[in-house]
Amino acid sequence: MKIALDATYSVGRNLSGVGVYSRQILTGLAANHTESDFVWCYRSHRILRSWSDRLPANCRRRLLRAGWPPSANLVHGLNQRIDFRGPRTISTFHDLFVLSGDYSTAEFRARFAKQAHEAAERSDLIIAVSHFTARQVEQYLKVDPSRIRVIPHGARLPVSDSRIVEREPMILFVGAIQKRKNVVRLVEAFESVPQEWKLVLAGAAGFGAEEALERIEHSSRKSDIQVLGYVRDDVLEDLYARASIFAFPSLDEGFGMPLLDAMVRGIPVLTSNVSAMPEVAGDAALLVNPHDTQAIEQGLQRLIGDGSLRAALVEKGIRRAAEFTWGKAVAETWRIYQELLGRS
Repeated sequence: MKIALDATYSVGRNLSGVGVYSRQILTGLAANHTESDFVWCYRSHRILRSWSDRLPANCRRRLLRAGWPPSANLVHGLNQRIDFRGPRTISTFHDLFVLSGDYSTAEFRARFAKQAHEAAERSDLIIAVSHFTARQVEQYLKVDPSRIRVIPHGARLPVSDSRIVEREPMILFVGAIQKRKNVVRLVEAFESVPQEWKLVLAGAAGFGAEEALERIEHSSRKSDIQVLGYVRDDVLEDLYARASIFAFPSLDEGFGMPLLDAMVRGIPVLTSNVSAMPEVAGDAALLVNPHDTQAIEQGLQRLIGDGSLRAALVEKGIRRAAEFTWGKAVAETWRIYQELLGRS
């Protein structure tokens, strides 16, 4: 059996959430199903860079061209984009925040909407990474629920390290500095926490970053706020090891990978009570209204002042993260391939 997958976003070191997902699914399928042949397809702007990656023995590299479906029994678009009509096609939808809120430029919104509608129309089955995203696919793209399957992401396990690092009075945020991530309200809430605490923001600048950076520049706690930009994995692991609180009060997430990454590393989590975040966090995080700065502030103050609550959330978070594995995501993806091929 030959399966073609859009591997475009798996290329490079500074991977986005889609990139992490793509790489985990690609490598997991190849390793678990050595009897099958996989075609890793790359769009023109990434295919040259892809040659720096060594492919598994049962995988081949191909150029992915619009309008030309790869020759395969099944094609899987890993990032909600399908540029052709194939005989058996699956696409993964990660989020639709571009359609649900003012979180991008008008030009990007128009292009994204066109691609999303085309992918939904051309896919026999759709994988949504959360039930929240599945409902958005139904609502915004008018897809019948019978064509949607939910497969959550997995948690990225920490790299083994024998070092014992003492937790610091540090609140850590990991994600793009952009409007959707609600960094402005997080900064405003942080201004009222005890003076010995620091706020560390790790992530590249995105849409609306100017407002957040300006707010930090004029913050009464400017000297206690670190804006690191995108950081290497080893630097990120060090931050996870030292942080005492993980704050992620995003306004809209299709899943929210950083929640699991923090939980599996033993950090108590504060996150939002909207979109996919309650679904991912369960009872293992302190949920707050992300539109209410005072609610975020009160949540931070509660975590800072209550060591028992932090310890309870750490324990719950480790158990919660263990429910989300990439092995399970790969196995469920393969099962859906079989479902579609059997139906066909």
